[in-house]
Amino acid sequence: MTAGDWALLMTAATAAGWVDAVVGGGGLILLPALFLVAPQLTPQVALATNKLTAICGTGAAVLTFARRIPLRWSLLGPAALVAAVAAAAGAAAVSLIDREVFIPIVMVVLVAVAVFVTTRPKLGAGGTRRPSTLRLITVVITAAAVIGFYDGILGPGTGTFIIIVFAAMLGSEFVTSAAMAKVLNFGSNLGALVLFAVGGHVWWTLGAALAVCNVAGSVLGSRMALARGAGFVRVVLLVVVIAMVIRLGIEQFG
Repeated sequence: MTAGDWALLMTAATAAGWVDAVVGGGGLILLPALFLVAPQLTPQVALATNKLTAICGTGAAVLTFARRIPLRWSLLGPAALVAAVAAAAGAAAVSLIDREVFIPIVMVVLVAVAVFVTTRPKLGAGGTRRPSTLRLITVVITAAAVIGFYDGILGPGTGTFIIIVFAAMLGSEFVTSAAMAKVLNFGSNLGALVLFAVGGHVWWTLGAALAVCNVAGSVLGSRMALARGAGFVRVVLLVVVIAMVIRLGIEQFG
């Protein structure tokens, strides 16, 4: 690759880390850049290399959030393990899913998410009654299983979906939801990465190099989310959701 190729990928990895830390969806930035620079890559290698890069950035975001936000590790730890197993199952089942049908469904869900967030200005602002322990466990574990499987089988917007679920069903503030989502997202990234690695699909040197930039972007994004609060996360979330719909639409119909 040329110096220009490296500059493009490093910039994309940094931007992907920033977006992922705030609301998720960084893969929509880095994956197209990988295919642009190295069009000979198979989808498996591109996805696997992206997972290697993303898991480093997600781990950095978890550490940054955890320093400022109390997290229930007794629940989130097992939930991350559930997400890892579900993502591995999703990655293994990817050949069984008809993407021509699946992607339009995801696009409809993303549009519904955008409408839902827009029409509920108090969503993610916090201040609602704390959920019962049973509700908390049910929502977190179910999200880990269902969205983790989705992350393994397709992936775009995994973190975004988790944030919306936590904000809507648990009444969590957006920044707290983002912090919790990063823990589950780390698990789903790990599960998919392990399966891809077993299959020999990971480009380790490239992924490791891009991970440095991804971590830098992730730390910056998580710090901005902590400093600017729920309103900032809300705006970024809506922008990213719209971008995901456009990107998936181009992939499906362009």
